[in-house]
Amino acid sequence: MSQKYSFSLTTFSPSGKLLQIEYAFRAVAGGTTSLGIKAIDGAVIASEKKMGSILVDEQSITKVDKISERIGMVYSGMGPDKRVLLAKGRKIAQQYFLTYREHIPTRMIVRELANVMQEYTQRGGVRPFGVSLLVIGFDQHAEKPSLYQVDPSGSFFAWKATSLGKNMVNAKTFLEKRYNDELELEDAVHTAILTLKEGFEGQMTENNIEIGIADHNGFRRLEPSEIKDYLVAISS
Repeated sequence: MSQKYSFSLTTFSPSGKLLQIEYAFRAVAGGTTSLGIKAIDGAVIASEKKMGSILVDEQSITKVDKISERIGMVYSGMGPDKRVLLAKGRKIAQQYFLTYREHIPTRMIVRELANVMQEYTQRGGVRPFGVSLLVIGFDQHAEKPSLYQVDPSGSFFAWKATSLGKNMVNAKTFLEKRYNDELELEDAVHTAILTLKEGFEGQMTENNIEIGIADHNGFRRLEPSEIKDYLVAISS
């Protein structure tokens, strides 16, 4: 019976489901592992960055991206879909800055991105985004970090720590054991790397993972040399 409704985005199945959205969640679940952790003085996002071939220039592909000076994101799922949402997010952030002369709050940009994703669940001729996002930021006035997840359905949640992708269950279990409310940013970065290591296939290097941090200085993606230092510190 469900086959009748599986190709329609705008028609509910008798069980009350929009099956194309469920398929979008499967695309996310099959993506590379990504995670986010909120600390008391900042937030961190991290992701595996697996290349399809050793001939691919790893610098040409990014998993962690800056949306604005204080906000960044990572994704699991389909890369091209992320690219569209990243461009929309950057445009929204710039419009807000030009209007109010201050950086957009993290929750506001998350809500706007969620609205875009939700719109693609109820219109004919389009499909849901096959990607989930983890968005971190350090807000200008609140002076505190935040971590949000945005899903293909258009729903969004605030988290202390969470993960996406194919190793999501094991990563969440690991985070539940390691997380505490007094975690500092430096420790959060170490925890993020250890969490990725739990289900990592092969040798982890500074070139096959990406890490981004948001603190009172804003958002930035760590350089490979910085990641290498963390890896050396963890292995020693």
